[in-house]
Amino acid sequence: MKPVLYAFPDDESFADALARTCDLEHARLEWRHFPDGESLVTLKGDCADRDVIVLCSLTQPDAKTLPLYFLAATARELGAQRVGLVAPYLAYMRQDERFQHGQSRSAHLYAKLMSGTFDWLLTVDPHLHRVSSLDQIYSIPARAVSAMPAVAEWIRANVETPIIIGPDAESRQWVEPVARATNAPFIVLEKKRHGDRQVEVSAVDPALVRGRTPVVLDDIVSSGQTFIEVLNNLARAKINGATCIAVHALLARDTLAALLHAGARRIVSTNTVPHETNTIDVVPLVAAALNEMLRTATVNSKS
Repeated sequence: MKPVLYAFPDDESFADALARTCDLEHARLEWRHFPDGESLVTLKGDCADRDVIVLCSLTQPDAKTLPLYFLAATARELGAQRVGLVAPYLAYMRQDERFQHGQSRSAHLYAKLMSGTFDWLLTVDPHLHRVSSLDQIYSIPARAVSAMPAVAEWIRANVETPIIIGPDAESRQWVEPVARATNAPFIVLEKKRHGDRQVEVSAVDPALVRGRTPVVLDDIVSSGQTFIEVLNNLARAKINGATCIAVHALLARDTLAALLHAGARRIVSTNTVPHETNTIDVVPLVAAALNEMLRTATVNSKS
């Protein structure tokens, strides 16, 4: 029987495309709240003796995690062979170390929780820093898909003479492959973070950028302060017309307007998180990885 796919409400469009591409049964998930705020999850369709795939982009993870657990546990009670999670955006990757006494290492704790809930995990460009790979903290098979082939394809089709700019050392992992794929030069800047909304980014050398279209690339845009600092530095160098690209559009309120005010000509994101800036489709990349995960799971279950 076909694997069955359940998607959280915000992810239905992604789920429709993924189900068509991978030949999945897209079944209906009902998620409602009682007046006291408790969740009730109901799975429509048949889970017995089937692979169950849960699609949930983990924005607002505190609100979604307990229903995720209910969904996975219910699928098992209904006879699912395996239950896997496709999280185009994976939350709780930032706090991968204890920076002050008493702080929780939430990246490790969340990974332990998800590893006990699902049989495998598939995500797109997780925010890896001090943890260099998902298998350092996840005890289940966990695969990270890179959105950079799709990002590079979009740049080739839409940006003339680009120069790829990364705002900090962490961004090098995305900037370098895109620069190679687009045959473009790149710059990686230095960033100092002084708070959630206070960052300082090193200046841009105008000689390196002039005559090219700046493309500022990072994995996440939330408050937008990192992008804004880069845009301000470009403006001080009298360089305009930058395109800002983020994999995950976690844009806080008024961030889009602030980016445009700072001089961004275009703000582009992938469709890992539903947003009006979604322009780059990563469903084909996720679908290819999902098919491989399902094949591997089937082979392992027979061995």
